Amino acid sequence: MGPAARCEESPLSRPGPRFITFDMYGTLTDFAIGAAARDVIEDVAPPEKLDAFLHRFACYQLDEVMGDWRPYDEVVSRAFERACRSTGVAFRPEDPATVYAAVPEWGPHPDVPGPLAKLAENFPLVILSNAADEHAHRNAAKLGAPFHAVYTAEMARAYKPRLGAFEFMYERLGCLPEETMHVSSSPRYDLQSATDLGVRETVYLNRGTEPAAPFSHAYEVTSLAGVLELVGI
Repeated sequence: MGPAARCEESPLSRPGPRFITFDMYGTLTDFAIGAAARDVIEDVAPPEKLDAFLHRFACYQLDEVMGDWRPYDEVVSRAFERACRSTGVAFRPEDPATVYAAVPEWGPHPDVPGPLAKLAENFPLVILSNAADEHAHRNAAKLGAPFHAVYTAEMARAYKPRLGAFEFMYERLGCLPEETMHVSSSPRYDLQSATDLGVRETVYLNRGTEPAAPFSHAYEVTSLAGVLELVGI
């Protein structure tokens, strides 16, 4: 049975997507950047400051990608240094470099490879990631399924949630936003922007890392198997 027939049987209210697009880090890849940061900072950060540091590190990463594009290692380093400064933790330049070097070693969440492979049999799959070019294909290769395309912030010269990152992807794919389904565990980085640009089949893969934002997603699932059910596989 081909993809179109499967989509006619799916819970989707419209015909199935031409492409299923994904965020990678956090959604498909178990993006352990917080744990990596904790490992390198523990010997200089007082225990009572660790949680505050990790929270600020996550917040500053988002803040750093909102301006003009800069290399991802600089994003990590600047966010790390700002988190140190704001929480009174000693900053060592080698610490964010250690965190950045660990990124391509991280593999998929346990629920990803099987369902992703089934999706790839029926739809062209695409990644839009805030990754560096030197990391993106190494992480994607660990996910267990072929991808039609892997696009990075470095290619687009824009990080999500900036709309230019998404516009770059749609231009390269030669499709309209509404012809895609976008799957992400992040309303802040992905789903609000996708919604703003006209993606109607937005899927929040709730991994417990961000609160739901119902205004910015059409569906909510708790594992990638839920996407199979949405498209009728």
